[in-house]
Amino acid sequence: MLMRPEKNDYHTYYQSYIEQIPEGDLIVLLAEQHKNTSSLLENLSDEKALYQYAPEKWTIKEVIGHIADTERIMAYRLLGISRGQQQEFPGYDDESYVQNARFNEVSLTELLENLKAVRLATITLLRGLHQDAWAHRGRANGGPVTVLALAAIIAGHERHHVRILEERYLK
Repeated sequence: MLMRPEKNDYHTYYQSYIEQIPEGDLIVLLAEQHKNTSSLLENLSDEKALYQYAPEKWTIKEVIGHIADTERIMAYRLLGISRGQQQEFPGYDDESYVQNARFNEVSLTELLENLKAVRLATITLLRGLHQDAWAHRGRANGGPVTVLALAAIIAGHERHHVRILEERYLK
């Protein structure tokens, strides 16, 4: 998919994520993005992956888990809307998800394998969409959203967190 979503295709909350993705094929971008994220993190030790740049901030492990959880949620919304679901998708409390997932007790290897599985599932879902489905519109978390916008949000959300990892955790 080579288009960028229009501003009326998503809630303004997601604008900063959408702005972070380059023009181009979203499916190719998602595949390349995963390779880059894995390369960035795969050589960290479990001990280093417990680093927090400030008190009350997530660890590297928690950030990785959060990226995967959010992608799962966005992909579920994308699936529903692409299939014509009209019922609004609820929001979610990312802090609660991270706290209850106990990502710090999971090995970095397992977290990266989970992230890979989620990304491969997302890419498979996107590749299977009929061209018309990309424009399907629904509602999530109190705002409008299209299938195309959800795919872009997935890419932009990961890019956002990887930049934070690079700037604040891995310097």
